[in-house]
Amino acid sequence: QVQLVESGGGLVQAGGSLRLSCAASGGTLSNYAMGWFRQAPGKERELVAVISRSGSSTYHADSVKGRFTISRDNAKKNTVYLQMNSLKPEDTAVYYCAADSTAWGSRYAYDYDLWGQGTQVTVSS
Repeated sequence: QVQLVESGGGLVQAGGSLRLSCAASGGTLSNYAMGWFRQAPGKERELVAVISRSGSSTYHADSVKGRFTISRDNAKKNTVYLQMNSLKPEDTAVYYCAADSTAWGSRYAYDYDLWGQGTQVTVSS
């Protein structure tokens, strides 16, 4: 069974950057499209970005477009990344990576088969 582990979260000032990583153990991520979601206190979990199984196709939510970039390294590190630049206080949330067994990846959380435990991102103003 593939397990997902996120890392890279932390406290950063507005305008700063963080890079989140999602590593797999017990299997390969190359069999999955991958998504990053986030959930702020009192709010529903929302999609941040999706990358296809091959890495050839990506989607970013309007709220992060131009600031965040999803990428993956299937060959060497079996890892998915979320580069977050120009962070804003409203980006504060727990960020989760998730694996979807389809090739292109869904925009809906309920379609994802596997989830990591989450990593906290806090952006101070």
